[in-house]
Parts: sequence; structure tokens; C-alpha cells
Amino acid sequence: MESRQATPVIDIRGVTKRFGETVAVDDVSFQVHRGEVLGFLGPNAAGKTTTMRILTCYLAPDEGTAAVAGFDIFENPVEVRRRIGYLPESAPLYLDMGVLDHLRFVAEVRGISQNDIESRVDDMIDVCGLQAVLSKDVGELSKGFRQRVGLAITMIHDPDILILDEPTTGLDPSQIIEIRELIRTIGSEKTVILSTHILPEVEATSTRVLIINEGRLVASGTPGELASMAMGDDRVVVTLRGPAADLEAALLALPHATGVEVTGAEPDGFVRFGLLSDDATGLADAVFDLARDRGLRLRELRRETASLEDIFLKLTRMDDSDEVTE
Repeated sequence: MESRQATPVIDIRGVTKRFGETVAVDDVSFQVHRGEVLGFLGPNAAGKTTTMRILTCYLAPDEGTAAVAGFDIFENPVEVRRRIGYLPESAPLYLDMGVLDHLRFVAEVRGISQNDIESRVDDMIDVCGLQAVLSKDVGELSKGFRQRVGLAITMIHDPDILILDEPTTGLDPSQIIEIRELIRTIGSEKTVILSTHILPEVEATSTRVLIINEGRLVASGTPGELASMAMGDDRVVVTLRGPAADLEAALLALPHATGVEVTGAEPDGFVRFGLLSDDATGLADAVFDLARDRGLRLRELRRETASLEDIFLKLTRMDDSDEVTE
């Protein structure tokens, strides 16, 4: 659920953006509070990048507006840009520049005083782990190190807010882990919006998640809150040995069971069931008692939690009538 504890650092209100007949962003509203790492999750072409570009003043919305650190994107776009570090999906790097020269150049462009440039450059080298590549041109670097340079130039002016659009696209698994660790480190000091369509990215880095689909927000909350939303009733998984129809009837008759389905059968006679419940703990106890009293072989008994993948698939397939708003 949205935090109400303080004035949000980002406040988007009724933003809509059209490209011809296509509605890329459709009446989107949300808030981000200081210290959050917000995962902005959605399939390709869902409207994530368009929303990010509106927030960073690269695009103007057709309807609605947004405020960043209290500054309106229409009235004070320069102040908004000063407070944001934006890393687009393809980092804007000069490949023929040396890494050190690149950092110094961006520091000057960002208006950092000459007295402070070297200290800011040194800070970014440390935070982003660039010591090993300072003597190289950017074009010589691996994709992972280019992303690190991109993050460094994104943060060099010490912005309050970081907006990262698909920061691990094209990286190998080890590079992805490195960038995720870096984002977690950054998130301890900054407010971060992480736009991605990669589910593990959000699970590994985010404190709260927004899910957008076809330009509209379909859910907002912590991963745990979204899991509850996607699962509906509590779910218990049980594997018993015996005739499927008899077991199904017996399970459905248990206290706290609100639904049952067969989810698998094994060659040795065991059958797996998914049980919906209004009290997972009470139902699990009842299943255990059933197996003991009837002498049934019980192989598995556990409560199931929805993964972010379950949540994502359910919410991005919902009809408009099922949409969940903030």
C-alpha cells in the first residue's frame, strides 16, 4: 500500500501520453517516497519508458502532470532535472573517451564546481567499482563495465532520485548480479525507480512494486501485498496416496477448505492437490489429522506463496473490469 508518512519525492497525477492513435500511458497516478526502491514492472511496450521520459522532462504528457522533489515538470523542468539521475536503457556514452575523462566531462556539464570535480569523480569510481578500467576508453569496456560507467555519470551530480530504465539488459549472469548489488547499495542512500520487465530484478532489488500493462497501472504494493492479491485465498499444497476422486471429496469437506483441484499425479499412486482456504494453518492441521485418522500416506504438506511471476502473469492478463488501482 502507499506510504502516507511523508510528502512524496515523486508525485504523478493522471498522466496520459498518446502517439497518434496509440495510448502509451493511460491516466497513470502514483507516488514514490524517500528511500524507496520502486520496481516499475511490465511487459515490453507496457508504457514504462514513456512514463520515465515524462518524469525526466524528455517528453510532455498530453494530460496530467508530475512533481519531483516538489517541482512541477511543466513549471520547473530545470530543477526537476537537477534532482534526477536518469540512466536510459542504452547508456549515452562517448565510446572514444577515456573512462576518467568521461567522468570529468560529465561533472563539468552538470555544473559541479572545479574544486569539487575530482572528489565527485573519486566517489563514483569507488561506488561503481571502476578502478580497474580507468586507463581504458569506454569503447574497450565490457557491457557490464559500460553500465557501471553509465551509473557513475548518472549519479555524479549527487541527485536525490535515480531512474534506471532496464539497467541489466544485455548483461551476462555475473554482470547482472554485480549491477543488482550496486543498485541495492545505491538504494540505501537514494530514492530509486527501477524500470524492468525482468521479474528477478524486482524481487532482488525492490521494496515496492508497480505493475503496468498496456499503459495502465494494474497493481501497486510490496511483493508480499501483491502475493496476497494474486493468490486470493490462502493456498495449501498436499500430496496424498489414494484414489484421486475420494481424496478430493475428503479434502473439500475439511474445515477451512474453500476449494480444491488436482494439480498432479505420480506413477506410485500419489496425487497432488492445491487447496484454497480461509485459514491455511487450520486447514493444514485438518489435513494432517485426516491422513492420521485414515492411515493415508502423506508425502507433502505446505503453504504456497505466490511468486512474483504468478502475480505478474495474473495481473497482466486481467480484463479491464478486474483492474486493481491504488
